[in-house]
Amino acid sequence: MTREAIVADPVQRRILTVLVLGQLLAGAGLAAGVTVGALLAEDLLGGPGLSGLPSALFTGGSALAAILVGRLSQARGRRPGLAAGFAFGALGAVGIVVAAAMGSLTLLFLAFVVYGAGTATNLQARYAGADLATETTRARSLSYVLLGTTVGAVAGPNLVGPMGSVADTLGLPTLAGPFLLSAVAYGGAAVVLALFLRPDPLLEARRRETAGLAGDGSAAVSSSPPTSSSRTGSTTPDEDSSAARPRVWNADVITGVVVMALTQFVMVGLMTMTPVHMRAHDHAVTLVGLVISLHVAAMFLPAPVSGWLVDKFGTRLVAVAAGVVLLTAGVLAALAPPDSTTLVAVALILLGVGWSLGLVAGTTVLTTSVPTDVRATVQGQADVAVALSGAAGGLVSGLVFAWIDFRGLGIALAALSLIVVAAVRP
Repeated sequence: MTREAIVADPVQRRILTVLVLGQLLAGAGLAAGVTVGALLAEDLLGGPGLSGLPSALFTGGSALAAILVGRLSQARGRRPGLAAGFAFGALGAVGIVVAAAMGSLTLLFLAFVVYGAGTATNLQARYAGADLATETTRARSLSYVLLGTTVGAVAGPNLVGPMGSVADTLGLPTLAGPFLLSAVAYGGAAVVLALFLRPDPLLEARRRETAGLAGDGSAAVSSSPPTSSSRTGSTTPDEDSSAARPRVWNADVITGVVVMALTQFVMVGLMTMTPVHMRAHDHAVTLVGLVISLHVAAMFLPAPVSGWLVDKFGTRLVAVAAGVVLLTAGVLAALAPPDSTTLVAVALILLGVGWSLGLVAGTTVLTTSVPTDVRATVQGQADVAVALSGAAGGLVSGLVFAWIDFRGLGIALAALSLIVVAAVRP
């Protein structure tokens, strides 16, 4: 199916356009924490042992934000939920800059938690792209939103040097510079979505279901919305969500969440320690930024292909492919000579591709299986599991790196990737 067919509905086309524009900005905000968060912590802490803590904190913060953004989206729609999430991400980035200038570890760690709201919202936006999609185009629709992250996320790490110069000019620590970019980028994304994400995709999906229409405006394909005529009593979606869980959290949905969570753990674990590993072997920070930008490009650029593969071959096969690619990435990272930037970069590219396959496959299962009356809440709960898994990956990776080495970390994460394959066996 062509891209034109996927976005034939003018409302869906407008929504995807606005979401992609927001993601273009948000991607740049995402890149700072990925690229220099561990390096900033290492400088302030005086060693690499807890350099994975910022990653753990902002992914842990993203878990909390996923709940709040999901609940706000469920109650008020995607627009206020996503705009608020990016606004808090911008606030967290400002806090990190202030903490770095003051040399305050307490403020730094608190700010990283708030900064995680941007990460959570960046991922939650993919669900908005699928709200009005049809059954046969859902994976590709959400993948276009992920693709929108690419430009900003790739450009961000390569702006580490220039933004460091800006920070120097302002009398700030060099590594605080990328977070200045994050504050502007997340703030810009919040403004774009608050002003232009109209009609709200989730509310419009509910309206269409009430009117008996599908995502393309033709025929209903999903479950009924939360209206007084379709429910007994006057409970709200949040109040009724606990009763809905037995039918919502079925084996397929749980499998999708497991795939996303394991994929996130492996990706965050290896990605977080790569900058520390490279700097320990005298690679320039600009070179570190280049490797991370290639990794981030591999996370988001193949998203339409991942979506097409899911629509064509199904979620199980693509999830298995994700596990195999992640396994290969871990082994290659472990075996790559420390001075070989090329092999480390290839390993990080494979890591990004594996993450893309796993995320799109898991998200498609989740979105397809959950009705709109509880969709945003359940998606928020699922992203909590994904974020907590990423937080654990960031924290554990620093400990393994300090106790063993980067090679041991790569092998351990490669072995963990096998669980992704096992989780989706028929």
